[in-house]
Amino acid sequence: MASDSYPWPIETQRRFSALLAGTALGIYLLLIIGATTSITNAATTCSTWPLCSAPVDPVSQTELAIVWGHRLTAAVVGVLAAITAAAAVAGDASRRVAAVLVVSFVLYLVQIGVGAVTATVGSAAILPGLHLGLGIAIFSIVVLALAWDLERTTGSDDDAIESPPEPEPIDPAAVPERTLPTGRLERARLTAFAYFKMMKPRLMWLLCLVAAAGMALAAGRDLEVGTIVATLGGGVLAIGASGTFNHVLERDIDQKMSRTADRPLATDLIPVRRALAFGAFLTVASIGVFLTINALAAALGLAAILFYSVVYTLLLKPNTVQNTVIGGLAGALPALIGWAAVTNAVELPALALAGVIFLWTPAHFYNLALAYRDDYARGGFPMMPVVRGETETRKHIIYYIAATLLGTIGLAWITDLGALYAATVAVFGGIFLWTAVRLHFEQSETAAFRSFHASNAFLGAVLVAVLVDALAL
Repeated sequence: MASDSYPWPIETQRRFSALLAGTALGIYLLLIIGATTSITNAATTCSTWPLCSAPVDPVSQTELAIVWGHRLTAAVVGVLAAITAAAAVAGDASRRVAAVLVVSFVLYLVQIGVGAVTATVGSAAILPGLHLGLGIAIFSIVVLALAWDLERTTGSDDDAIESPPEPEPIDPAAVPERTLPTGRLERARLTAFAYFKMMKPRLMWLLCLVAAAGMALAAGRDLEVGTIVATLGGGVLAIGASGTFNHVLERDIDQKMSRTADRPLATDLIPVRRALAFGAFLTVASIGVFLTINALAAALGLAAILFYSVVYTLLLKPNTVQNTVIGGLAGALPALIGWAAVTNAVELPALALAGVIFLWTPAHFYNLALAYRDDYARGGFPMMPVVRGETETRKHIIYYIAATLLGTIGLAWITDLGALYAATVAVFGGIFLWTAVRLHFEQSETAAFRSFHASNAFLGAVLVAVLVDALAL
């Protein structure tokens, strides 16, 4: 019988967590296939339920296969949902976990009924969006149960940092004196690399991929090379400007943190005035490049620089635990820039893509915050693991992964993305969720980095799938 106190042995709990995660992914896959069924209008090839008769028109065989895939997946997921709910009730899951899983299974039965009516009578007989809405509700409930169960069995109530750790004392005699190269070429190389490092080049590939996806969604096969070059060029300059200003504003804090202590301004390799001048130059250059496209792209580019440099770095990061959540707007803006570069407007598909990036950001960055928790505490940043503890952070990673996956469904629904996109988000979303579940049990820096890299792989793969699908339309 479900209880609130005596959890299963760890191996049994791992199996139950795997079952819960598998059920959640099955429901997510069902949502993706359902969205594909709706987008392709495949449901019209079968007006019987639960089986389908072969269509008269041979052209609709593909659509028929999609419908069959949807119904077979629904059957398998239904069995999974029943087993999961039964295991929670009969086993040692908490009462609230067992209760919500029973509710999810009841809703699943209702959803099957709604699907049957829709198939046999037609979508007009059912409230628009009811079938999808039930699917989203069921997925959300199962993920909530997964997060609660993992928190109960692997978490702690007192893992927040009450006072930041003191930096280890450094013996000045043990620190080698930093000397600059004597040769002009070597000095020039070192200085050039320092300026390049200030531009945060590691961020460029992913943010440029976001902008490229926005352009591809807006233009499809009509995307022009000139627009691509100008948008990505302006984007690289904008990212460089934002990174440079961030280095300037955080130079004193960087000296306290091991992961940032070797930055160019933290080590006085580049004077502050020169760094500011370099950031200003990159800003002007970025706006100038964007203006060759249109004024809206330039305005959004400037907004991205100001938001990251001022709003995030000065206001959010040092003052609120929600800094990562709100700061996700900085990473979402390239999606709007890419769309605006093509259309000179900001429309719903661009907002949907930006929403996926915004929701993904906490699920991505919280892993890094876990790995560098002590470092962020030394820097005085109120990151989630520092203020609310590792248990709460791991739980929120699950929440935001679920929100991101739902966002990808909304993007598919709005933009008519195809099978490649659906398969990509299902596979890489599953990997991302799996690494997050493992993080709960392992609770190590290695596990945090594994989940961090899985988040990068997820978004990178999804954006490439968006590019390919959009350009193939």
